[in-house]
Amino acid sequence: MRIYMAGSAGMLGDAFIRHFGSKHELMCTDIDTSDDRMQYCDFRNYAEYSKQVAKWKPDFLFHLGAHTDLEYCEKNPDDTYLTNALSVEGAVQIANNLNIPLLYISTAGIFDGQKELYDDWDVPNPMCAYARAKYMGERYVVENMRRYFVCRAGWMMGGGLKKDKKFVKKIVAQLLEGRRELNIVTDKLGTPTYTHDFAANVDALMQTDYYGVYNMVCEGATSRFEVAKELVRLLGLEKEVTLKPVDSSFFRAEYFAPRPDSERLVNRKLALRNLNTMRDWRLCLKEYVEEHYLKLFP
Repeated sequence: MRIYMAGSAGMLGDAFIRHFGSKHELMCTDIDTSDDRMQYCDFRNYAEYSKQVAKWKPDFLFHLGAHTDLEYCEKNPDDTYLTNALSVEGAVQIANNLNIPLLYISTAGIFDGQKELYDDWDVPNPMCAYARAKYMGERYVVENMRRYFVCRAGWMMGGGLKKDKKFVKKIVAQLLEGRRELNIVTDKLGTPTYTHDFAANVDALMQTDYYGVYNMVCEGATSRFEVAKELVRLLGLEKEVTLKPVDSSFFRAEYFAPRPDSERLVNRKLALRNLNTMRDWRLCLKEYVEEHYLKLFP
């Protein structure tokens, strides 16, 4: 299969390249070409995006990229909607023109946190610019395509020091700086998503004709505090590091974008179709830490 992967220079794209690269012919593009696996394409430029995809003639289009910094998105809503919503409309048109299926990555952040757990059929109610743009992208795919996979990720982890921009990397960075007392929120609940498990489960879906919207997160609902506690344990620093529980108001100045109290997803549709290959988040975090971070703490 020939797969065009747009916006693939980030942590998720890295996992997708590693998983699909040995089995399929990939065209990997991004505006960031510091990764020598990337060719340049700004998918916000519909004419450029459309021309490049059509010329390469893929069998499947993966639209992976997005702005994921919630504070940036809140301060720059126009760029957020251009990047996270309008570009998706362009991807839909491209895929429809070529009569190929589309993969779009959505997020657990589209829910409002009023429930403890959300399955695939719960109705989203986004709270911030990032979440609104991602949800509008999801809706456009669902309403305008016949063959598509919309896969909702949770708290993403993967990519290592170079590509990880999320919670695990932020905690590791503080520890590498010598910090031994960390303030960790206790009032934010969610489900981690290991990028490699995510790529593998997308692959499993692609072997079927079960197109549609899927929650796709690791097993085991948890909290930011529990993830930090397990990370410190895996690094062998539990006797050195103190985790100080705080609520979200402690970081209000730094993380001002509205966030749901609960982003916990359950993979109900995958489970009902016997297609849920996502492992427990603790096992995935252990694998991730051993590959990328354990060697940094001799």
